[in-house]
Amino acid sequence: MTNRDKLHTGDLYLPDDPAIEVEQKRYLDRLFDYNQTRPSQPAQQQKILRELFAELGKNCYIEPPFHANFGGHHVHFGDNVYANFNLTLVDDTHIYVGDHTMIGPNVTLATAGHPINAELRARNYQYNMPIHVGRNCWLGAGVIVLPGVTIGDNTVVGAGSVVTKDLPDNVVAVGDPCRVLRQVGEHDRKFYFKDRRIDPELFEK
Repeated sequence: MTNRDKLHTGDLYLPDDPAIEVEQKRYLDRLFDYNQTRPSQPAQQQKILRELFAELGKNCYIEPPFHANFGGHHVHFGDNVYANFNLTLVDDTHIYVGDHTMIGPNVTLATAGHPINAELRARNYQYNMPIHVGRNCWLGAGVIVLPGVTIGDNTVVGAGSVVTKDLPDNVVAVGDPCRVLRQVGEHDRKFYFKDRRIDPELFEK
């Protein structure tokens, strides 16, 4: 099996393989074009994202600047995904983000890792594990998600959290390392911020 074949197997491989680098730089050149677009050029932005991404749903938007190891080539976004400034996707293997998910500024989803063993790391060995983010999630500013993590549907991850392990559906999780703080529940149908009440009519629209 070649280094290129091992991108998606979880096996150790050498990423500084010319067969990988040529392909990767082609996507990065196109990503550079995306980051040079103006806010008044939404059609051009969408055109470039559709060229770059493995899958891009309807009404997705990523605020430039946007950074990705493979330019988003291994990224799968559902419908209505929004990402704020400085999204970093270490997409050496696949990243999946579900419909209606919101991503705050300076968030990193990193699929790539390196051996703890110093000898292998000095020789530049790497492995990749996919990331899955569910539907209707909110990743707060500065969240970091590590290789192989799955985040369940409707889950909120607090700002600055480092997600090292899977998170279930319908929870609020915070911290470094990130832990479940509580379930999403009835309280969240009544209040949107501290003592700020939600108008019940909003649920009827």
